[in-house]
Amino acid sequence: MVAIAAGSLALTACSKNEGGKSNADSKKDQQEASVQSKAVTYADAAGSTGPAPEIAGAKSGGTIQVYQEAGLSHLDPGQIYVSDAGQVANLLFRRLTQFKEDDKGNVSVVGDLATDSGQSSDGGKTWTYKLKDGVKDANGKPITSADVRHSVERLYAKFIFDGPTYLQTWLSGADYRKALPGGGFDGKHLPATVLDTPDDKTVVFHFDTARPDLPQTLAMAGYGVVPEESDTKEKYDKAPVATGPYKIQSYKADKSLVLVKNTNWDPKTDSVRHQYVDGFNFQFGITESTQTKRLIADQGEDKNAIQLTNGVEATQIQDVVGNPKVNARVTKGYQPYVMQLTFNLDRVKDKKVREAVTYAVNSKALIAGEGGVYGGDVAPNYFAPTLPGYEPTYDPYGRLKTPQGNIAKASEMVKALPENEKTLVFAYANSENGQKRKVAIEDALTKVGFKVVAKEIDAASYYEQIGKLANPYDIYITGWGQDWPSAGTVVTPIYDGSQVADGSSNYSHVKDQKVDALIKKALTQEPTEAAATWKEAHHYLLENVIPSAPLWYTKQIMLSGSNIGGARYGSVSSLIDINHLFLKS
Repeated sequence: MVAIAAGSLALTACSKNEGGKSNADSKKDQQEASVQSKAVTYADAAGSTGPAPEIAGAKSGGTIQVYQEAGLSHLDPGQIYVSDAGQVANLLFRRLTQFKEDDKGNVSVVGDLATDSGQSSDGGKTWTYKLKDGVKDANGKPITSADVRHSVERLYAKFIFDGPTYLQTWLSGADYRKALPGGGFDGKHLPATVLDTPDDKTVVFHFDTARPDLPQTLAMAGYGVVPEESDTKEKYDKAPVATGPYKIQSYKADKSLVLVKNTNWDPKTDSVRHQYVDGFNFQFGITESTQTKRLIADQGEDKNAIQLTNGVEATQIQDVVGNPKVNARVTKGYQPYVMQLTFNLDRVKDKKVREAVTYAVNSKALIAGEGGVYGGDVAPNYFAPTLPGYEPTYDPYGRLKTPQGNIAKASEMVKALPENEKTLVFAYANSENGQKRKVAIEDALTKVGFKVVAKEIDAASYYEQIGKLANPYDIYITGWGQDWPSAGTVVTPIYDGSQVADGSSNYSHVKDQKVDALIKKALTQEPTEAAATWKEAHHYLLENVIPSAPLWYTKQIMLSGSNIGGARYGSVSSLIDINHLFLKS
């Protein structure tokens, strides 16, 4: 999953809640992060039956204030793949399956709209889902298998360009749009041999190979259900119809979002979510530093406030962790993201340029801007500590020994480059963190002889802009983390040559035959066998292709108001668990 551009990121992995403890010990943090590489379990019907277990001490009533710097990337479920909208989606939208976390940090996949996590047959090539009784959308209309089919088929339409593509490509191949160019809106549908809805309550997926990860895939926010009769295509992004415990009362893009209770949500059908508070009031345009100051002061409505995906602003971290009363309100954990300086390979074609930049970048300065040891650790490679197959000592560019960059080596390499290769156009987000990152990148690259031309991008549409194939930028910072504990959810989305397309997450435009062959091989292997293949692909990419320079592994430290109850670090979101909150009074 992709990390948002504006400040602190988030979306998937599992670690237990650390409460108010804030670790400055990176090795300990990384050991704790390895818990997130545990495979999830698949729940049966009993584990998928609502209501969700009551949270100790939970009370009903009141409105939670939510602070965020940048506006939301999307509200259409099919377009959601970044953490800001993913958090909101947890309140608004249901899917066939959902992740559920217990108080010990164990994560399972349960049936959400479906009665269980799925029944597989035909060696894992066929998956059958039965819908629960009593599930309705916010308009009171029962959700049927036709709505689920529509939600899948609309993903084939061109106006859906930013969400995950696992399901579509598994059903119809890399050129899936050709299989249903009308996205089902023209009355044409996928054949029953691919997607079957034999009755109102049954959905059957047919794949050409085993897909053991399907339950986890369907739990992603990007596969939320869109009721067919409510779908307004492109306009749906501004006014979607809820299926979760809350619905939209008003939305002013980049300014505010007000959620109120969805009275058509039945807690008996939902084993994950709660509806303790009356609503959520999202306020956008509040900088991370302002959020932090207000939450430290803890006055008035700030007592009822949380941060959405932003965290404690770097220069104020010591004010937080050094004050026991404030530190008690901290939610923190290791995230699954590897932040990278990504190269647009259509423009930065010379491998020697990419190599020189990779030696030059200053991870130490970038991490300082994120809050030092509380904000992240140096990344020597593309695999995070939360990922199965993580190699802490795999460091081909000496990042751990020279976290501030190998200036001498990079300068020597830049000297040998032709003059026209020494200018790089760098895109950055117009957020507080984006500005800090710009300064650190400019400083590091200028120091070794590059000329950097910095171009500002609106933070809310950052990934949309750099996701355009014909984007006019040479380099840009991106962050990616596992969608579930498998290296396949990192290597495939960002390095598969078939993913080079507008809106795709292959932001570097990698098209390499060896990489593609290794991906294809790994996807047909059992996890133990596949681990060796993913490792080979990882090493080859970093040493022979260099699609990006690894920068840092991210940590999150967030602050809540003193009246917020149930605050814990969410294993799936890698943020505050927004489904677990209530107001104490």
